Amino acid sequence: MTRWLIILSLIVFSAGAAQAACYADYKAKKDSPLRLHYGVMQLDGAACANRNAAQRVVGQRLKRGGWTLLNVMQVFDQRGLEQRKASAGKFFLRY
Repeated sequence: MTRWLIILSLIVFSAGAAQAACYADYKAKKDSPLRLHYGVMQLDGAACANRNAAQRVVGQRLKRGGWTLLNVMQVFDQRGLEQRKASAGKFFLRY
C-alpha cells in the first residue's frame, strides 16, 4: 500500500511540475508609425518547453493586440522575473 502512495505522489508531483508557469521575454513591433517594445509574458504547459514552443504562443497573443513578434529572447522561471520588470515597463506581464 505504501508503495502505491509513493508512486501516486510522484505522478501528481510530476504533473504539477509540468504545468508550472514559466516566462518569456520578447521584442515586438507595430508599423505605421513604427513602434517597438520589450516585454515579459507568462506562459504555461507546453509553451515552457523551449523558445520555439514559446514563440508560437507569444506571437499569437501579441497579434491579438496588433503587435508583431520579432524575437523570443529567453524562456525562464520565476527567478528571472524581477530583474526584467523595470526594462519591460508597461509590457511586464501585459499579454
